[in-house]
Amino acid sequence: MFHRANALKGYRLQGLDGEMGKVKQFYFDDQHWAVRYLVADTGNWLTGRQVLISPYALLAVNGETQHIAIDLTKEQIRDSPSLDSDKPVSRQFEEVFYGYYGYPMYWTGPYMWGAYPYIERDRGVWTSTPREEAWDPHLRSTHDVSGHHVQAADGEIGHIEDFIIDDETWAIRYLIIDTRNWWPGKKVLVAPKWIERVSWEESKVFVNLPRETIRESPEYTAESLPTRDYETGLHRHYNRRGYWVDEPVAKKRSG
Repeated sequence: MFHRANALKGYRLQGLDGEMGKVKQFYFDDQHWAVRYLVADTGNWLTGRQVLISPYALLAVNGETQHIAIDLTKEQIRDSPSLDSDKPVSRQFEEVFYGYYGYPMYWTGPYMWGAYPYIERDRGVWTSTPREEAWDPHLRSTHDVSGHHVQAADGEIGHIEDFIIDDETWAIRYLIIDTRNWWPGKKVLVAPKWIERVSWEESKVFVNLPRETIRESPEYTAESLPTRDYETGLHRHYNRRGYWVDEPVAKKRSG
């Protein structure tokens, strides 16, 4: 199911032994464009540290009650590796964090989740992958990246307003682009796979598509979430294969 990142802010986090706080933001990597951590606002419960929760612990998102079920206890989170609120997430911290929870490390394989294209929660099938396949992720905050400008092949088209997240894989499927300065009132979707490069120093995302092609793409209505029919039309407009065509194949290979 799809969710807008901004819409998830404030959702209550329901752990195994009670409420743990609320969703603050997400960290994602800029290679696979997958959510790596949910950042929790724990109020006065745990102060002075960033409370990170891996998607491995996210069981279900309930839009009606606006809560996310977490497969952890408060004690597990309290005793987890501590990260100061003003420090970035380092690889050293991640290794300790993943070791503490016993999750397979996502950076030691070719797929979105390391050895697996999907989040595999069955510990009985977890396998290790040679260290030489490791890659260096650059973790970004959905909060900080919102507002970055988007540059088409022949000029600027707008800025990133939000992200659409798939809660099956916790992949970022689309960036919501606000084009108000060029085409008043219109929002469009751009898939991360269509991004040519990102200049984090310039706060700019480059898409190798003409402005006119983007302007003529199916309009996105912010009050709704993309249906498969909409996605099919969007990919057809750009003459691109849908992610849903390729991913089941990858899933089969990993099984």
